[in-house]
Amino acid sequence: MVWRILSVGRRALLLHGTAVPTRRHVATSAAEAAEELTHSFASKTSTRRQLLDGNQLQKLSLTLSRRELHPGLDISDDAPPAGTPLPRGYHLVYFTPGGLEPELGPDGTDRTFNSPAPFTRRMWAGGRMRWDAHNQLRVGELAEERTQLLSAAPKRSRDGSEMVLVDVEKQFWNEKGLALVDQRSWIFRPELKAATEPIADPVQGTVIRGPSIVQDERIDGRDYPQRRLCWSPVGLFRFSALTFNGHKIHYDESWTQSVENHQAQVVHGPLNLISILDYWRDVGGRGDARQIQYRAMSPLYAGDTYHIRTADGERTAQEGKTEILAEKDATVCMKANIE
Repeated sequence: MVWRILSVGRRALLLHGTAVPTRRHVATSAAEAAEELTHSFASKTSTRRQLLDGNQLQKLSLTLSRRELHPGLDISDDAPPAGTPLPRGYHLVYFTPGGLEPELGPDGTDRTFNSPAPFTRRMWAGGRMRWDAHNQLRVGELAEERTQLLSAAPKRSRDGSEMVLVDVEKQFWNEKGLALVDQRSWIFRPELKAATEPIADPVQGTVIRGPSIVQDERIDGRDYPQRRLCWSPVGLFRFSALTFNGHKIHYDESWTQSVENHQAQVVHGPLNLISILDYWRDVGGRGDARQIQYRAMSPLYAGDTYHIRTADGERTAQEGKTEILAEKDATVCMKANIE
């Protein structure tokens, strides 16, 4: 097998194949940025291997306020033993980004599969996951992640500004074969001028106290309870640490308010996704999900109280799928369909 290094800005990505290294430059439009990204990564696959250790899984479960990883499996003191299946979505704390800090973007994100400047401001937009019902990832396995770019396309946001939509597919393999296909969509907007300037003091507002809340509530007239959530800055920081996510909007109050113009630290899209999958396996009671398709629609912040609930339990159950919403008041923040 021939290995080559593909240069991505100051970041080097190890790929197998015979690609010729390419040079990045400042793009003049979203169309040019998408074209360059496609040219750089087309038909290339990056491969990584990692031991799925129980300690990482234990820390995630505790961060999610779950003392039992699975019913009857208390992991308060001891990590789950070898052979324990990973709950749906929990693979997100493995195969986390690497690289040195100087190789990160101004906002703290890793630059793997990033479009060229100025379209470097990344947000998680949605995606799809599909699991093999007969082959689950388990603690103690040596798993392999294979990542490839599916597409990069120029788009326009609601305000008419340019952005780049990037779709990436990650396959997770174990000794039995393909266990999970994880497709992710990222949006890249132009970098803010303030990102290169001194950061102002945070906007003064309500002090957010903890701890985080994850609690079920029964609602009259609904088939299933809804789940009330509220994430503290501590909870968001712990999730960032577990996923090795340096994106400053999730933990740096000065950055998220003064540069990104958010009111507080932003709740991670992957955290909401895992919360939706946990709600489904706790409340749905119909076994493991085979597939989920989800879309992030509106941001949530540290200190926000919001709910996860089924959109229409009886109808969706009859169709073999469940629509689940994460919403704050009347605003849908993430929508998912589970089959």
